[in-house]
Amino acid sequence: MDLRETVLIQIRPEIPSAKVNDAMSVDEIFQNKTLRPITKLQNDLLVAVFRNYIRKHKNVFHNLTIEKRLDYIENAIHKDMKFRNSLKGIIIGQFTLEEYETYIQNSSALNKRMMNIVKERIKSNIQLLEYEYAH
Repeated sequence: MDLRETVLIQIRPEIPSAKVNDAMSVDEIFQNKTLRPITKLQNDLLVAVFRNYIRKHKNVFHNLTIEKRLDYIENAIHKDMKFRNSLKGIIIGQFTLEEYETYIQNSSALNKRMMNIVKERIKSNIQLLEYEYAH
């Protein structure tokens, strides 16, 4: 393993609840071993990127009820392809070459898992998206 790969693996946070066992599918193992730790590592960047997204869309997010804000997050991630691709890049850029090889074998299903994890992470940080933090 080269230095880049070693460092990428070392800096990822441990997620005790992200179990891996032989009964899991390859996609589920990839989700727990790769996607969840990377998404947790990239949390602050993902929140900052979403804050910028809100700003670029005229801060309408801040005028919404909590339910509508959750819908807004969902729609931004699932329907805005440019934004979605940007989020994917934030995660994929942290893959090792071996992980990338695994990813491209089933990228469609793994993208769905990846975006669901990112969406849940942003939703769980919704308080950080409040207006006073957005400036």
